[in-house]
Order: sequence, then structure tokens, then C-alpha cells
Amino acid sequence: MPASNIQVPTFDRVVGAMVHRAPALWSKLGGWESRYLSAQLDDITIEKPIVIAGLARAGSTVLLEFLDAFPETASHRYRDFPLVFTPYWWNRFVDLSPGRQNAASERAHKDRIKVSSESPEAMEEPLWSAFFPKAHRYGESHVLDARSRDARFDAFYQDHVRKVLLVRGGTRYLAKSNYSVTRLEYLLSLFPDARFVIPIRAPLAHVTSLAKQHALFRAASEENPAVRAHLRNVGHFEFGPDRQAINTGDYDRVREIERHWAAGEEALGLAKYWALIYRFVWEKLAEVPALRAASIIIRYEDLCTATDATMRRLIDHCELRTRAEIIAAYANRFTAPAYYKSMFSDEEQAQIHSLTRDVAALYGY
Repeated sequence: MPASNIQVPTFDRVVGAMVHRAPALWSKLGGWESRYLSAQLDDITIEKPIVIAGLARAGSTVLLEFLDAFPETASHRYRDFPLVFTPYWWNRFVDLSPGRQNAASERAHKDRIKVSSESPEAMEEPLWSAFFPKAHRYGESHVLDARSRDARFDAFYQDHVRKVLLVRGGTRYLAKSNYSVTRLEYLLSLFPDARFVIPIRAPLAHVTSLAKQHALFRAASEENPAVRAHLRNVGHFEFGPDRQAINTGDYDRVREIERHWAAGEEALGLAKYWALIYRFVWEKLAEVPALRAASIIIRYEDLCTATDATMRRLIDHCELRTRAEIIAAYANRFTAPAYYKSMFSDEEQAQIHSLTRDVAALYGY
């Protein structure tokens, strides 16, 4: 399907831009919603929230869908956009709206995953950006740890989690938040019983998938400017013309990566980016034992080749009740992609291997 077929609904485009331009106002409205629901929210306990965080294109979406299948989990859905700050009021409105279309179709990524308005999705980023303006600011570290705690955000976010649990009827909050790979310590300090799921993928396949997606969304944004605006409004800067590296505090390496990207050297830039992110994760888990105990590394290849054992290991780590019917339903859902090949030359593939080899070895590659 050509990139020009990626469309952004008019309502999402117009209202999404309105929310993006006025985060303080929408944060205030979210606070009003929380006060309106205070009696109900007071009865909801946040217990062992589950956060999926890692570099995009490592299998985070299929992991989200799998964990969302458990009846106790509750996550954001596509339907929650664009009024993410007021999930209760917005969902009540959506429920009453006539003619909602829920038929699943392949998502814009062209990666075999079919979604509808009811599919789980990453929707937290506008909340983080509203309270932490540096979350995607060039030239600044994007790391948030316990010392970064903001009492206003903590209260807002905890109420927001409770509202998602209320709307969805679950007991365990589940989020896909790739950018939280640099916020794990913050989240652990806020939720000491949190469970973190960190997906990873073999470097060459991972870099290839990242490059493919970037080319797709860059082309789509050139053909339809609404795509670029939508990515910005949702808070997705992994791909497209506004792509930027997650800054782990290694300023020199981040600048080096972005110079490669600017020069069109995708293999070099993405390989160094892969190594940057996953070295940061490895060192952070080694540095903070409590974070290591709360985290599980899920290799995409293990999902595809040792599916049953990997699913059960994930279930145990997240402390969910094992459900044979869910395991059976997903037994054949985790498969290696065969619909594209690496666009890199032999020389570029050798560069990717060389630049990622040391970090990859830490994860058993």
C-alpha cells in the first residue's frame, strides 16, 4: 500500500492539534475530571502496574496485545486519542457516539498487525510532555529518575492510572511507553511494586525494521503533512521527519547519531543508537538492584522460537494468573517477519555487527 494511503481523520487532526498546543489547559481539565470522580477513584488501588519500555520495533506492540488479553489488565486504546487527558469523560462520549467503526485493519506501519479503535496502544506521552517539557527537547538528557520527581505530575498520573482502571474495569494498569526506557527509576520510585517488560531484538533485524519504518513515515509525511502533525501530537518521534534520538545523557554519542542520520547514514546511526539504548538499560539494571528485580528482558527471537516458555516466563514475572486459553490463542501469533529484507549492503551489515557486537553479547546475541 503506498504511503499516501496513510490518512489522519479530520477530528483527530484538528482536536489533536488543539490539545497539543495547550497542554496546561488539558492538564487542568484532567484534574477537574479527577475531582469529579474523586469518590470512585479513592476506592481504586494501583497494584503492580506493568510498563513495556524499550526501543521501538522490538515487539512491544505484540507484547502489549498479549498482556492486554488478560482480564485483570487495563490499558489505553486507540479510542482514547485525542482527549487522552480526560479518559473518563471522553470514553463516555465515545460510547454514546453513533456509527463507530471497530473493524480491524492493518495499521499504518504496514507490519501485519491489525488494529481497531478498541486495540491497546501507547497513549501516555502527551501526559509526560505536559509536565516535563524537556521530555523531547534537543540537547537535553531525557532521563528521569527518583530525583526528578514532580509532585504535581505524580498526583495527576496516579489519578490518570486510576481512571483508566475505572474506564476499562481492570485491576492492573498496563502501558506501552517506549520513552519510559529512560524513566524506569522514576516509575519504580512512584510504584515500588511495578513490573517492567523490556523488549529487545537482534541488532541487524532491529536496525532494518527501524530504517523501514522511518522511510515509510518520512514518505507519508511528505505526501500528507497531516501525518507529520499527527505523529507530533501523539508524541511519537521514533520515525519520520521529526525523528530524534532518546537522549540517555551521553550527549556526544547522541550528537554523533543524529549527524549520521542527517547525512543519510542510516546503518551507522541506527546501529550506534541501538547500542546506546541497550547499554544504558544494561548499566541501569546493574546499578539499581530493585529495578533489575522488577524487570524482565524479552528477546523477540525467543518469542518467535520458544513461544510457550517465553509467554509463561512473562506471565510469571508480571504476576498474572496463567490462562491456558490466552496462551493457546497466542501460540502462533509471534512469528518472525518474512515480508521484508534488509536494505543494507554487505558492508553496512558488517558495520552494524561491529558497532553492536559488544552490547548484543550482554543479551546473549
